[in-house]
Amino acid sequence: MGATITDPFVGRLVDSRYEVVSRIARGGMATVYLAVDRRLDRDVALKVMHAHLAEGTSGSDFVARFRREARTAARLTHPGLVGVYDQGVDGETSYLTMEYIDGCNLRRHIGERGALTVGDALRIGESVLDALAAAHRVGLVHRDIKPENVLLATDGRVKLADFGLARAVTEVTSTTTGTVLGTVAYLAPELVVRGLSDARTDVYASGILLYEMLTGRQPFTGETPIQVAFQHVNNDVPAPSELVDWLPIEIDDAVRALAARDPEDRPVDAAAALALLRRTRAALDDETLARHASVTPSIVLPAATDPAETDLDADADESDDDIDASGDDESASDGDETTLIETGDARGTTVALPIGLGVGVEVLTTPPAEPPRRRHRARWIVLLALLAALVGGGIWWYQQIGPGAYTTVPTIIGQTEAEATAILARAGLGADPSSAFDGEAPIGEVFATDPGQRDRIRKDGTVAFTISKGPDYVAFPEGVVGAVQADAEATLVAAGLTATYAEPEYSDTVGNTRIISATLPDGTPAEPGNQTIRDTEVRLTVSKGPEPVTITSVVGTTLEDATGQLEPDNLTLAPTEVFSDTVAAGLIIDQSPVAGAEGHRGDTIAVNVSKGPEMLPLPSTYGQNVKTAEAALQAAGFIVKVEHPQGISPLNIVYSQKPEGGEGKTAPRGSTIVINVF
Repeated sequence: MGATITDPFVGRLVDSRYEVVSRIARGGMATVYLAVDRRLDRDVALKVMHAHLAEGTSGSDFVARFRREARTAARLTHPGLVGVYDQGVDGETSYLTMEYIDGCNLRRHIGERGALTVGDALRIGESVLDALAAAHRVGLVHRDIKPENVLLATDGRVKLADFGLARAVTEVTSTTTGTVLGTVAYLAPELVVRGLSDARTDVYASGILLYEMLTGRQPFTGETPIQVAFQHVNNDVPAPSELVDWLPIEIDDAVRALAARDPEDRPVDAAAALALLRRTRAALDDETLARHASVTPSIVLPAATDPAETDLDADADESDDDIDASGDDESASDGDETTLIETGDARGTTVALPIGLGVGVEVLTTPPAEPPRRRHRARWIVLLALLAALVGGGIWWYQQIGPGAYTTVPTIIGQTEAEATAILARAGLGADPSSAFDGEAPIGEVFATDPGQRDRIRKDGTVAFTISKGPDYVAFPEGVVGAVQADAEATLVAAGLTATYAEPEYSDTVGNTRIISATLPDGTPAEPGNQTIRDTEVRLTVSKGPEPVTITSVVGTTLEDATGQLEPDNLTLAPTEVFSDTVAAGLIIDQSPVAGAEGHRGDTIAVNVSKGPEMLPLPSTYGQNVKTAEAALQAAGFIVKVEHPQGISPLNIVYSQKPEGGEGKTAPRGSTIVINVF
């Protein structure tokens, strides 16, 4: 019977809001369901924590830490991270609601297709590291990078899931049993040996992930989780070219840099690892990027490395995809003695690994040959001696390295320096106070400890803690608004602030690439001289200059009408008056730019405005010879028409003209003057 039918959560309404539709996958810490958010009418992924995590004395700690990690994960915004919508508790059920991704996870993708092309492996690896870099920048570590947490959407997007869950479980279990959660195939050596992790732990798991995508196999496999953890601690990750001989040295170098055993040899965080992968991609040709290893695809998961139920087998029985790497030793044993551990066959089981187990441990995968019967007594003597040695070694280990040598860091956050020092002294621990600015903790109170509260520490250890000096205020600088973008950002950085950018906007008054406005995170304008907290993100709006417009025609209109017509586009007129024999006075003769041309708001349109025809002095030709009169009028700029009302006369003398000429008389240039001759 399928999981959808037998799972009691299917059909349930969680928190009076989320209707469970079907089960997607089940792992060691949680089960994921497809659900419908009735309030917002959208599909969501509902992750329900296994009930045992909230049981016992550590249950309340888990629920509190789980809520805190959920809030932290929800604040992470990046296209490559699965969005966290909500978290809550419904009765005994602790849950998360997340963005539902339509697609499959990387485990299924590799299981169905085998090794990926070099180009696809690098692309997915870069997407994972790009998402991780956003978390590393704010001090968050994922701690559970594996193919199940890399989701491949049907539209090609790569999404990283499950921020905060492994950390919440680990923080609780590490304070009670010394347990560290993680999937054994991707555990970094320092997590196995010392129980410690940072951004480089995620980089290591990303390197193992890249190896698996390129070769179709994990670098370390074994019959039991112990065997796999042992190899992580004691062996370097093999070069991918040992399995796929045509892979270039650049690929080998990238994988072995990311998955170096010593954290100091790895990139410091995901951003540095991302830069390394991009350089690697740039060094490869298209032919190499298109090739992939010839590995027969199979959906059978490797033994003892990742035996979880996934969506590859929704009807499979429950099994765990996470193993507990637990113990009390924070460092490798310094003794010469080698502890022998019979691992046997533990496929698909969850085991407890003492921290430091991988150092100086020999794992026997086959039992010793049966000795002859005549040596039966000697065999028992050896076994008894070995048992005595193991008991003695166990007592020494417990008192010197194991739980007997450790205590937990007491709760001192929120205390004053004097109170914190006194609490640590009562616990037999030393105090190492320092102070730093903090935007949330009240002045004079402890806001951070190293090791963290409830973390394990040797009984004679010292706890470093930080006292809040309150927010670190800086003054908003002059010269940001109106400055060129590069200069404005440099001014902000010099003042201890960070620049972010809104969508650029058009502006009639602020030039292209200059800053229109600066806004603080609460939406208020950033005014010069006002105090704000150091490293505050100031949102800058950059001008794209005046908005483009299409010039319209104003020819034949008056200046007043043209001004009103152009006003919506903030265009202005530059008029010039000229004479025109064809256009009435006061009307626009022509314009530049012409109608239909492209311009910008605020541009100036040059226009010629008609003054009407030009008026010229009109001379009088009375009594002049017709030839003389005609020449004089033509020279003055007029057209002459000669008439003989009284008939042709040999005298040819002008006796009248229309219009009349003389002093003070004018007529339009080019007009016709009639002279009467007898």
